Amino acid sequence: MILVAGSTGLVGTEVCRLLAEQNKPVRALVRVDSDSQKVTHLQSMGATIAIGDLKDPASLAAACAGVTQVISTATCIISVREGDSIETVDRQGQLNLVEAAKQAGINRFVFISFAHNPDNTFPLSDAKQAVETALAHSGMNWSSLQASYFMEMWLSPVLGFNYPDRQARIYGDGTNPITWISFRDVAQLAVAALQNEYADNRACAIGGPKPLSPNEAIGIFEKATGTPFTVENVPVSALQGQKAGATNPFEATFAGLMLQYADGDTIDMTDILEQTGLRLSSVEEYATAVNA
Repeated sequence: MILVAGSTGLVGTEVCRLLAEQNKPVRALVRVDSDSQKVTHLQSMGATIAIGDLKDPASLAAACAGVTQVISTATCIISVREGDSIETVDRQGQLNLVEAAKQAGINRFVFISFAHNPDNTFPLSDAKQAVETALAHSGMNWSSLQASYFMEMWLSPVLGFNYPDRQARIYGDGTNPITWISFRDVAQLAVAALQNEYADNRACAIGGPKPLSPNEAIGIFEKATGTPFTVENVPVSALQGQKAGATNPFEATFAGLMLQYADGDTIDMTDILEQTGLRLSSVEEYATAVNA
């Protein structure tokens, strides 16, 4: 039995779908107030439902009973509810899940994270590092998949890349390449980590098929739409000021992520693709799909 935490999110739902497609027994961890349509969708794929909350250790102990492997994609960054915070969910909540898995004798734990820059720390990166440290000392076979920037988020209107209106907000000067990755490929790589040694007992950087600067990404969208984009560049100095003046952990985290974006984030996926046999989605395919 494989427990999926964060099962109602983008990556978690796709993980459940892939596992069900492979006829793997899946247990989806959902909260008592999770969206009923999302829960029904998980059940329609064949997942069994475990009611629990990362903030409630007792519920996690019950959810882990009889489980052999865990994939945790959970975060409060996109969906925040009462009592949720980076500290209670992304740090302590994930630590609660690691401990529950350890106590249940689970032999494999795959955690979704991102790369850490010691010169640019912020609350979410600190939380992810704390969980990685706990996993490394847990005695379980573990993987932390440090994903690059999700194209479906960072190249979307949600974060200022407003392709329907042919406008794009770019953090920094847009020249530093990023290995943009699809959330579907993060799910693919997480599932592969359960049955492939590519990420055993380590933090493993993962990204898309090739690095592209934000400016190059804009060019791809302009070609897909046949229309030039209006571009707004947010200077690094402005992002540094935003981070320094942040009034809460979420503001500091988004400023930190934007600074990391401005610096670029390139990952060579050659070895991982050779080991897993997977094919990754490109920015060109994403741009064509969303502008169809």
